[in-house]
Amino acid sequence: MTLEESLRQASARLQAVSDSPRLDAEVLLAHVLGVERTYLYTWPERPLPAAAAQRFRGLIERRATGVPVAYLTGRQEFWSLPLEVTPATLIPRPETELLVEQALARLPAGGSRTVLDLGTGSGAIALAIASERPMVRVCAVDISPEALQVAARNSKRLGLAIELLESDWYAALAGRRFDLIVANPPYIGPEEPEASQGGCRFEPRSALVAADAGLAALRHIAQHAPAHLEPGGWLLVEHGYRQGPACRALFAAAGLTAVETLPDLQGHDRLTLGRYQP
Repeated sequence: MTLEESLRQASARLQAVSDSPRLDAEVLLAHVLGVERTYLYTWPERPLPAAAAQRFRGLIERRATGVPVAYLTGRQEFWSLPLEVTPATLIPRPETELLVEQALARLPAGGSRTVLDLGTGSGAIALAIASERPMVRVCAVDISPEALQVAARNSKRLGLAIELLESDWYAALAGRRFDLIVANPPYIGPEEPEASQGGCRFEPRSALVAADAGLAALRHIAQHAPAHLEPGGWLLVEHGYRQGPACRALFAAAGLTAVETLPDLQGHDRLTLGRYQP
């Protein structure tokens, strides 16, 4: 079969499970061949070697069961950075780039600041900030040793130096303060179905689901933020689209000021921020 024939067949197989079957097929075939997707457009009539065809069919069948493309290729782009991802880490979402944008807006270019990324996973947020603010010292923590290993490999491969610590939120950070804290914590409630649907069912549940209707981690992060923020420092967290009012209340209860919630590109509440002014 030619490349184009293989892609058409694979796309048809993925119609029932993917919103972008052709794109998924192209990404997986390019991964198998070790080429850019443009190669597939340039040489559609080229035959697909037997060994590559077998591997491609295997990946398509796994994708047909719902396994995310990023886990099949081991890669996901975030903030234009090619990141390694594994089932030990969440797959970075485009909406999380709002967190990076708002963090950068509070970190002067060329200025020396300190940033804490709570629950770093693959290191996506921490490394995005480090790529844009080379003078900033970024500390990234996660409770999962496996996730930290992925973040360490991403840091080394991208040549972006960040400090990585194993920590249950702030537990390993006694006495340390930062100019800015960012977090994309678990915020799906145990009673909500989202964590068991689609590609989410292949991601680490501990990074998706939190007690108390999804607010437990957000509450802990907000409550303890003042003990780890420099005067004038900022806390920014991503949360669910229904959690804006609850997050603002948590920030206010923690004594943070200038509290507001910002929408994502779809107009949904996505990020709440506040400032520590003792």
